[in-house]
Amino acid sequence: MAEDRRMTASQVVDKLMSEEHRDVLRESVAWVVAELMEAEVSAQVGAERGERAPERSAQRNGYRPRSWSTRAGELELAIPRLRTGSYFPSFLEPRKRSERTLVAVVQEAYVNGVSTRKVDRLVEAIGVAAMSKDQVSRLCQGLDDQVSAFRERPLEGRHPYLWLDAKVERVRETGGVRQKCLVIAYAVHESGRREVIGLDVGEAETESFWREFLRGLRARGLAGVRLCVSDAHPGLKAAIAQVLGVPWQRCTVHSLRDMLGHVAKAQQPMIATAIRQIFAAASGAEAAERLAEVVERLGGPAPKVARLLSEAEPDVLAFFAFPREHWVEAALDG
Repeated sequence: MAEDRRMTASQVVDKLMSEEHRDVLRESVAWVVAELMEAEVSAQVGAERGERAPERSAQRNGYRPRSWSTRAGELELAIPRLRTGSYFPSFLEPRKRSERTLVAVVQEAYVNGVSTRKVDRLVEAIGVAAMSKDQVSRLCQGLDDQVSAFRERPLEGRHPYLWLDAKVERVRETGGVRQKCLVIAYAVHESGRREVIGLDVGEAETESFWREFLRGLRARGLAGVRLCVSDAHPGLKAAIAQVLGVPWQRCTVHSLRDMLGHVAKAQQPMIATAIRQIFAAASGAEAAERLAEVVERLGGPAPKVARLLSEAEPDVLAFFAFPREHWVEAALDG
């Protein structure tokens, strides 16, 4: 399951930037931007906000509004004003790529956690001068608090459909770069809203790691799960059975990819089309009939795929037992 081709960090970020979580990312970016402006204007005037400093060169005089369009959405900035002189945020200077860098750092914080090193690089990249170690530390702590609030928030209501996925990520730590397992859980709420409900990074994708991750979701309030979708990782399947005790559906995307890996590239389009027709059936009975036909048809040109498909029938067709209007939600991997 945790394979390099499966789910890139940018795809995880896309989940966080979906309609349900765009506001979360936008609010974090807005907070970081406000902190950066305060650090810049404090350095310019020679004193932090509210600080008594005889050597200060200017007094603050409120704020002026300005809109800033970012990948996280439109931000309404409150730019500090001065009684004498002027202040303009360095990251708003023309031809700078500050917005892209800023959003990327905040995005990654939600996936891999907050890194002082990356915040330092952010400050350097967007040209914020003279930011002290205390200010950088305060920025990291504030962003970390927001990330923790999102990742540890109580899960309210019921989530009937749950997807679990993982990928090996290269994570820089003290002493070098190590490979770790990034796992993500996203679900459909009873209201129909999709949301990322869990993110974590572990040493390896093991049954014990998945068990702890799922118990954490339960402790936060995960309830009402009717179907769990994932690939066929043995440890994950065992953890789902032990912690959730709900029906399991093998992810159709993983299944198709695994089966195509056993045939020549020239055969893949034909086999992929045949398998996808199974999932487009109008009922569970029709899907079973189509699967039997495909198994028979592939017995000659692709016997291994035919065998794997036959063995996987109860796992890949589990979603047909649920209401038809939920099939797209239950069959697809997010």
